[in-house]
Amino acid sequence: MEKLQELGVVQSLQEFWAQVESVLNTGFLGQPIGRGVLAIVILLVAFFARGLIAKLIVATIGRLAGETENTFDDKLVEALKAPISLLPVAAGIFFAAQAMGAEGDVDTFFISVTQSVIIFAIFWALYRAIKPLLLLAGRVQQVLGETFIGWVTRILQGVIVFIGGAAILNVWGIPVIPFLASLSLLSVAVALGAQDLFKNLIAGMTIIAEQRLARGDWVFVDGVVEGTVEDVGFRSTTVRRFDKAPVYVPNAKLADNPLVNFSRMTHRRIYWKIGLEYRTDSETLNAIRGAISDYIEKTDDFAAASDVSTFVHIDEFGDSAVNLMVYCFTKTTTWGEWLAIKEQLAFFIKKTVEEHEAGFAFPSRSLYFEKLPDGFAPETFNPASEDEDEDEGDDSASDMPTKNRSKSVQGSRKGRGRSTKGPQPSGRASEAEGGDKGTEAGDGGEGE
Repeated sequence: MEKLQELGVVQSLQEFWAQVESVLNTGFLGQPIGRGVLAIVILLVAFFARGLIAKLIVATIGRLAGETENTFDDKLVEALKAPISLLPVAAGIFFAAQAMGAEGDVDTFFISVTQSVIIFAIFWALYRAIKPLLLLAGRVQQVLGETFIGWVTRILQGVIVFIGGAAILNVWGIPVIPFLASLSLLSVAVALGAQDLFKNLIAGMTIIAEQRLARGDWVFVDGVVEGTVEDVGFRSTTVRRFDKAPVYVPNAKLADNPLVNFSRMTHRRIYWKIGLEYRTDSETLNAIRGAISDYIEKTDDFAAASDVSTFVHIDEFGDSAVNLMVYCFTKTTTWGEWLAIKEQLAFFIKKTVEEHEAGFAFPSRSLYFEKLPDGFAPETFNPASEDEDEDEGDDSASDMPTKNRSKSVQGSRKGRGRSTKGPQPSGRASEAEGGDKGTEAGDGGEGE
């Protein structure tokens, strides 16, 4: 032992043990390690038990809310479920600090953390409670619209976030007023370079105030966009086109340009011009017109003539047809239903025209020759059969001078006696051969 003392080993061991005692007594933020371990255990228990405690609290409040008839309190309890789960954490921090016996700056730190968690839980609860609270303003929503309520919700949520953040900064000793003063100076500089932002903001407020559109509306802005409104933001409005591509339109364009809101149609229009053949007599035209008019009047899918303009009349004499105008409105404004109603009307019109032995006209053109030079009569194409004599073919063209015969006539003379089969073109014949027959063919072509 004396040798160990001489070597200084005993003294070293005593100094080491002194260090161990120092660590055990002040090793955890100036407090004994045992208290630190206890504090950590309390924090872990509070963290893992926060969900169970929150469920118990929410279940107790939910039973009381379930006794009422309205759904407002049920949605409010559901919104408060997440913020309530932070209260056990705040309590765990507080009790951990008490168990550790923190003093001085350590105690101040844990108090600030506890207060910050409580403030965050309170303002988070207010943030989530805004939407259920606005359900109480049902009549206001009907008057001002869903889009306006959405804007109010965002503004209130922004105010709550700002106030909550300022309260937390105040807990940590950070002055808020000088910070706001610096922001006010910065906002002036930002405003000078953000004129378009404020322009779109004011335009958005104008759109909301005038209730031009709402979420889910089908809108059309000429040269800008056509589609379904998904969201009206502070700066831009999101419109999803029918090809499912989103378009972000600045609010200024929606406010300055004419906007068509198809979702607010009371009825949907059908406007057709049906071309009938010129050979159709007046009685048949009148019967077809009357049948279509009766169908529209007696079918429940169409709006009554007393509510909207409804016309079925012979409208005009077109280039190739007598045009029958059908102008009516359906009760539904849904595109799919409107297409089905229009389809049934098309089937009925086609059936009616066929039952009256009339026909639909198509564009055609007839060509008339008033006068031709002598000797230049149009060639009549009459293919020769195998039984025809070659001499008879020569006689059929003997009336035309040889020098005025076309190359096709001269070429056809070489092929006389051969079998020529195929469609024969119809046209206006010469005055010497079948003029009346050619006139009938021309009239028939125009009517068809």
